[in-house]
Formats: sequence, structure tokens, C-alpha cells
Amino acid sequence: MITAGGLEHSAAERRIALPLIGGAPQMFQGQSILIVEDEPFIVIELVDAVRSSGGRVVGPASTVAEALVLLDTSVVDAAILDVQLPDRDITPVALRLIEMRKPIVIQTGTGLPPALRGIGVELPVVMKPVAPTEVLGLLSAAMGRRS
Repeated sequence: MITAGGLEHSAAERRIALPLIGGAPQMFQGQSILIVEDEPFIVIELVDAVRSSGGRVVGPASTVAEALVLLDTSVVDAAILDVQLPDRDITPVALRLIEMRKPIVIQTGTGLPPALRGIGVELPVVMKPVAPTEVLGLLSAAMGRRS
């Protein structure tokens, strides 16, 4: 960890060369990040981390149905997706985001659903439990590859 502006920054944050605004890393600079997650404590951590990183949270959605409505009604620049939700797995949401050419990071305790394996698209996947900073670092890197 290194300290800048009184805040500690991890190795992942240092690699991404984040702009600092008021001492806080601003990796998302107003971009809209869809959060699809059904675990309340994980939602709280992700929402706080995205906002602290300068992003605008879309959602959060706790079901595939809610996420699909948000994709139809909101501007989304990128997404963080849990795999297993109460109504089904995340496949329809992930496929829609891929079709829209939006960067995503998938966080899971179970692995990718069969329909998302071998589709010819690089999907960053992290296994739970995972620190929000690691998820955001991967998402920021994926967003950089798409720009």
C-alpha cells in the first residue's frame, strides 16, 4: 500500500494510474456502473466503492428481471454481475451487455454458467469472497480495453 492524500492505495490502483480528486481515486469519473447482486452486504460494499471511485451506480438490481429493465431504461457504461440470482443465473444480462459491447466483471461463488463458457468473449471472473477494490480494478482495466 502507498498513501496519497491521506488515503492508502493498493497495488491494483497504482497500476491503473488513477486521477485523484480530493485525495480519492476517481477511476470511473461519472461513468454509470450497473450492479447486479443479491447479497445485501456485498451490494453495500460495491455501491460505496463505485461512488467513492467517482462512478454513478445504476441499480443495484437483485434479480435478472430487474437488471434487464435497467438495461432498457438506463445508460450503462459497464457492469458488475453476480452469477446466481433468485430468479435465475445471470446469462441473459451478460449476453445483453456483451451484445451492447459493455465491459463486465463477473463475481461468483459458483463459476460461470454453462451458456457463458466458451462463447469467444473474454469475461473477467473473480471468485467470492473478493474485495470491492479488486472487482473495480478489473472493471476499470476492462473499460480501458474497450476505449
